[in-house]
Amino acid sequence: MDTGTHIVMGVALAGLSTLDPVVHNDPTLFNAILVGTIVGSHAPDFDTVLKLKNNATYIRHHRGITHSIPAILIWGVLIAQIIHLFVPQTSFLHLWGWTFAAVIIHVLVDIFNAYGTQAYRPFTNRWVAHGFINTFDPYIFTLHLVGIGAWLLGANPGYTFLIIYAVILLYYIKRYYDKKEIVKKIHDHFPDVEKVATSPTLKHNYWRVAITTSQKFFVGIVENGHIEIVDDYTKVPLPHSPIMDKAIEDSNISAFLSFSPVYRWEVNEFDAYTEVRFIDLRYRSKGYYPFVAVVQIDSDMNIISSYTGWIFSEHKLQNKLYVGDNPI
Repeated sequence: MDTGTHIVMGVALAGLSTLDPVVHNDPTLFNAILVGTIVGSHAPDFDTVLKLKNNATYIRHHRGITHSIPAILIWGVLIAQIIHLFVPQTSFLHLWGWTFAAVIIHVLVDIFNAYGTQAYRPFTNRWVAHGFINTFDPYIFTLHLVGIGAWLLGANPGYTFLIIYAVILLYYIKRYYDKKEIVKKIHDHFPDVEKVATSPTLKHNYWRVAITTSQKFFVGIVENGHIEIVDDYTKVPLPHSPIMDKAIEDSNISAFLSFSPVYRWEVNEFDAYTEVRFIDLRYRSKGYYPFVAVVQIDSDMNIISSYTGWIFSEHKLQNKLYVGDNPI
């Protein structure tokens, strides 16, 4: 989920903690838990700092080790222990329990969007992305704001958020069945489907889909249950050629390939260089595929420029790429 949703989830979990009699009767413990749940609900995303280094490092590691099983265990203990140093008279067990819950919920909700996480590390590095909740879901965010507002107006926070989370659970179940119905329709239409990647959008009944069959990739939209294919591409395996072998050595390209499960590639030759481009097919928006990786290689097989990340126009992408001292 997005940062804002994770934070309001932390506040909501603190409100829910008041159902715990020990927390309810200890204002100092409650305040410690409020800090713990807010920090814990965001802690796995502290790896966002990697973006300061470069996009390749960020893409390769974001939602990776910080969302893994060992990290979940460490975050809860570490955050609770630091907070407990300032309020040693409070119950560490209760502080840790609610902080740990915040970390678990963070990772849990992240696996349901299209980006996903490597939540099963160290057992597998596979990306887990169920793709039926948007990274920012306005319904979930609004429900949390309603709960926080009711709390500020005097409602019991424990029972308020208990009701809200019951509603959100039903919402998750509904979205799961929405996706299941979409996937079923796709399998009925394409008998040789190997994989379906779904990406919900801000519009409740509008989805993006990327379909992998034995021979082709299909990109489509689903609106009110109706599936429309907007692009299709023949599946072409990566060739074993000097250009491609050199391209996949680049850190930007290797980071993209470690993350993207559904992509196409193309090679374009120019006077001064050859460009190899990889395009993720899951996120088509307004006729453009914004998540890409590009590398440019000169005639001496030197990498002269590369980039990976989210770019929403060709002009902006070209501004990120350089040949010599001049932008293309």
